[in-house]
Amino acid sequence: MLTLIISIVVVIYKSYARTSIDGVTSASIRIISPGDKNIEKTYVHTQDMTESAWLNITNVTFRKEWTEYGGPRVIIEYDLNEKDVTPKTPAYIFIRYRPEKDGPWQTLNHELLEGNGHGIIDYPGHKESYFWGGYEMAFDNFAKADFRVRGIKMARVPAGEFVIRTLPGGGKDDTQVHDRTPDLPLFHIARYETTLRMYTDYLNEIASTEEIGWNFKMKDDSICGIRRHKAFLGKVRFSVTPGREDHPVTQISWYDARGFLHWCGLRMPREAEFEKTFQGGIFIDGDAYRENPNPYPKRSYPWGETPPDANGIYRCNAYGIEDGFPFTAPAGSFEKYNSPYNVADLAGNVEEWTLDWYTTSFHVGLDGYRMIRGGSWVEFPLVVDIISGATKSPILESGMVGCRGVFDAY
Repeated sequence: MLTLIISIVVVIYKSYARTSIDGVTSASIRIISPGDKNIEKTYVHTQDMTESAWLNITNVTFRKEWTEYGGPRVIIEYDLNEKDVTPKTPAYIFIRYRPEKDGPWQTLNHELLEGNGHGIIDYPGHKESYFWGGYEMAFDNFAKADFRVRGIKMARVPAGEFVIRTLPGGGKDDTQVHDRTPDLPLFHIARYETTLRMYTDYLNEIASTEEIGWNFKMKDDSICGIRRHKAFLGKVRFSVTPGREDHPVTQISWYDARGFLHWCGLRMPREAEFEKTFQGGIFIDGDAYRENPNPYPKRSYPWGETPPDANGIYRCNAYGIEDGFPFTAPAGSFEKYNSPYNVADLAGNVEEWTLDWYTTSFHVGLDGYRMIRGGSWVEFPLVVDIISGATKSPILESGMVGCRGVFDAY
């Protein structure tokens, strides 16, 4: 018996533009419906990178396709346009989504994803990540879904030993025996401090009628510069004072820093990780290779032993205006003096929150204080060294303190 199969293909083109309050634009949506369950829909998103805080990512698309046994699979594709992304200085990519246009944004967990477009990425080019379980993740109407892809420049810190110069908890506890050459596993750390542009993008995405992560001290243009604006239906939006977009965010508490980094899928560095990034391991290329010995494994500064202001050359942003900056400097302004892993501003500019508690035999769990490292723009040049550190209540904000993120290898 001859069976006549009539296929009806309906092609629907829809084109519109909508711009969110944080400068990310979605445009040119094309929907292709073959009329059966082998449906595939492609959504083309254009992210306005001139307004973005992140790596240059273009041609973001996402689509849903059916697989023979696994049910519907969601595929996210994009192009990473950063020439300096290498195995030593990779990109960290995270994807945020919302099942409906007006719904809350969520981070797409790396554990759910397959492909080469998420987590640590060693090379630029076309990338793709995908996941199953769209129905379980509340994608009832895929046409209403939205995705955003963001990237941060990172540095690879290989596994291996390094010479630790301080004692845990503020360096005041000499009653215990400590391993002076600890062996840390591989981790990745942000090459630059979190900028005002990045933090404002975060605030705008989580914005509601409450100002979570923002406080009035942030309006100070000299050391921060984030403004709050009332928007439609009582919601709020935030903007950065023009010219300060690439300065490090300040006036954030430990909890504010944690909130931002958790949003990115990152965490704060531990003190030991900060120190190893600052001065390098015994072998810069790690214990697995041991081909590049560190010439200064006990260095005082990221660039070596030369004082920060020796011979009238300023190697970081510290106290005074002679270095060119009365307050904070744009992140990466002193890149010539980066650490052995090409990480900027570990000395000076802003101090940075860490995960570590201020806990010694003299001050056990002192009010939950946390350690901060690196020195800031108010410190004398000699105090931005590897040994100096401070402690602060995690609920307090300061114009001297910022943060950067760490991603664990997996």
